Amino acid sequence: MQRKTAAKKLPVKRAKRRATGSGSGSGSGSKKPNLTLAAVEAPHKAHDTRGKYVYCVIRAAEPLRFGPLGIGAETAEVHTVNYKDLAAVVSDTPMAVHDPTRDNVLAHERVNETVMRKHTVIPMSFGTVFKTREDIVELLRSAYEAFNDVLVKMQDKLEFGLKVLWDRDLTLREIENEDENLMRLKNEISSQKGSTYFARMQYGRLVDAALQARSERYVGEIFAELRDVSVASRANKPIGDRMIMNAAFLVARDQEAAFDAKVKAVSARHEKLTFKYTGPWPPYNFVNIRLKLERAKEAE
Repeated sequence: MQRKTAAKKLPVKRAKRRATGSGSGSGSGSKKPNLTLAAVEAPHKAHDTRGKYVYCVIRAAEPLRFGPLGIGAETAEVHTVNYKDLAAVVSDTPMAVHDPTRDNVLAHERVNETVMRKHTVIPMSFGTVFKTREDIVELLRSAYEAFNDVLVKMQDKLEFGLKVLWDRDLTLREIENEDENLMRLKNEISSQKGSTYFARMQYGRLVDAALQARSERYVGEIFAELRDVSVASRANKPIGDRMIMNAAFLVARDQEAAFDAKVKAVSARHEKLTFKYTGPWPPYNFVNIRLKLERAKEAE
């Protein structure tokens, strides 16, 4: 899983990104596994200041160690807390809120990316901390079937991100040249003969509709071409005016090369679009883990 840099033109290369992504919709119609867990925080005393930061859950029957990769000013040793054939990947951490700084987020991702080289991972959201090892064992025990079900569904699957951008002004000029009504209205407005209020209103509505239709056509074509080499896809909300597609794809590990090749081929057929391709990632967009933490009363 080598880091690669993004390229605007062919060949499209993958780059690691720092986003975990969220949104609605699915390009392929596939539903993502949904995992809702309930963990009970054990009573603790005021002097208890160390906890366990949880990065992900994997399948492992024996204790594992991954080295000094964890979150913190001094990179913490990452190891597992095991229950049966499940394991939470953790490191020791102060019992405090972890701010999503660049260093902290990168450390969180660094651990998940390291673990996923040899394991299928269920990534936990940033900042998930438990007080004790026993709390984590209880989580794995109480949600064993749910974790097991998701691990089966995500077995040997990777996530890839694809953002597509366009030059809006260039696209608008192309649309105007193709649409006689738009060109007529534009000429009428520019000539300033009489009142142009209604012409401007009509022109604006036609432009918005035409750009929306063109964008949807591009996105639909891209999703359709990548469907055969992906297990599922998710359409997230585009960011900014230039982005028309912000998607995540779930890909079988043995289809990674085929997915790479198809992305490059699709990019070659859309030379006026900019493709930003990233991954592989843990399946952040396809596993929804919500930990409902119920705080017990403080020990007296």
